[in-house]
Amino acid sequence: AKLYRTGRGSVKMRARYVLEEGDIVITALPYQVSGAKVIEQIAAQMQAKKLPMVADLRDESDHENPTRLLIQPRSNRVDIEGLMAHLFATTDLEKNARVNMNVIDLKGRPRVMALHEMLAEWLRYRRATVRRRLEHRLAKVEDRLHILEGLLTAYLNLDEVIRIIREEEDPKASLIETFQLSERQAEAILELRLRHLARLEEMKLRGEQDELKRERKHLKHLLGNDEALTDLIDSELEQAATDFGDARRSPLVERGEAKALSEVELMGADPITVALSEKGWIRAAKGHDIDPEGLSYKAGDRFHLAARGKTNQPLVLLDDTGRAYTLAAHNLPSARGQGEPITGRMNPAAGAAMVGLLLDAPSARYLLASDGGYGFVTTLEQLTGKNKSGKAALTLPRGCAVLPPVEVPTVPEATDGTLTALEVAVVSNEGRLLVFPLSELPEMSKGKGNKMLSIPGERAANREEFVRSLVVLPAGATLVVHAGKRKTLLKGADLDYYRGERGRRGSKLPKGFQKVDRLAVDS
Repeated sequence: AKLYRTGRGSVKMRARYVLEEGDIVITALPYQVSGAKVIEQIAAQMQAKKLPMVADLRDESDHENPTRLLIQPRSNRVDIEGLMAHLFATTDLEKNARVNMNVIDLKGRPRVMALHEMLAEWLRYRRATVRRRLEHRLAKVEDRLHILEGLLTAYLNLDEVIRIIREEEDPKASLIETFQLSERQAEAILELRLRHLARLEEMKLRGEQDELKRERKHLKHLLGNDEALTDLIDSELEQAATDFGDARRSPLVERGEAKALSEVELMGADPITVALSEKGWIRAAKGHDIDPEGLSYKAGDRFHLAARGKTNQPLVLLDDTGRAYTLAAHNLPSARGQGEPITGRMNPAAGAAMVGLLLDAPSARYLLASDGGYGFVTTLEQLTGKNKSGKAALTLPRGCAVLPPVEVPTVPEATDGTLTALEVAVVSNEGRLLVFPLSELPEMSKGKGNKMLSIPGERAANREEFVRSLVVLPAGATLVVHAGKRKTLLKGADLDYYRGERGRRGSKLPKGFQKVDRLAVDS
């Protein structure tokens, strides 16, 4: 692209490879690249344990196969395209060929041309060349037709022409005066040999005249019609390619940019459990069979949040101001110790507390909401960022608080791309419960979201009424309402009473269950 825009840049030359029974076989290398050097570069990464997905590397080149480098992936689950993109970016399997297109233009001035400018300049030159060639040919045709016209005049008046040549002292001047000829026509008549005065020669001349008239008409059409001239140039170029072209040894192919694998991607995907204490100390334990609440904590501190996932997945923390922070899960301190404070890895606002700890695939969906009754669906990828001070995720209404993020189960999508067969159950501190389709909530990267449960703004700001809890209900699941030591199960027809459109007030739960502590899902 840079070469196309500025005329200075480089052309990337990339090795070619094929797959043979799961192995990667490199069959061609960029110009002036040594196979031994490539083997050395890949082997160095393997020794440094930066290519855990490669099991073996061999050079099988011989006189029949000048280039044959074999790379054996560790398993059939290895992403071949991702591995090759990494090798293209980190070895000589991809090289840059520098190009400086400093040329002399049609006006005789030296300058640097971008690729499209050079092509346009060459096309202007080609058009001018073809036009001059056609004009030259047209002049030749016109001249020959002029001569033929004079010769045919002589054939029509052959006796008089012969008399003038035999009797006149200056036959050329007499021919010009008698038949109104030009000097060239008269000279052509005088240069005729006797054997060319036969009837057959006259017919040949008339045939030549007709053919030249057709050619003249065609030439004038090409010179007077830019589109016809363009078609001629195009056809001539195609014919030249057919006559003189051969197969490219380096095909021109549009490819994605080579990208080296990150440290996280190279480390693999090991299962871990991340635990966060109330005072903001974080650590990670290998595996998912760890009880984060059973870990030892500092005096005056205790368990707060936990998340299970893999080392190559993004770890996102959501604070009570609505900001999201991203940490690297693979280098967290071990759970064998007390961990370390999160403030050493990020810069939350003074006094901010964490309300969410998310460790999942980038495409995983979550429901973010405030207890003012607003919420939206987002993906974990949209919450990640590189800024240590975090990024704005959830906008809070005045006086409201952030609710813990709720994971959205993975279900098939409808034809319009919306989530199907999922509902949101949201309950207020006054015991008003509303169940509505999740598809009615927008999918956003940040913001306030849409109203889920109708709560007057003043009442929410004064903490008189607010959302107590919410869950996402899969199809056929049972909603569990916890109120103190009591709980009730709502399913099927029981839930129909509480179903409605998003943004409604909801229906009151039975007495004894209106002081809801939390909602849960029993599948």
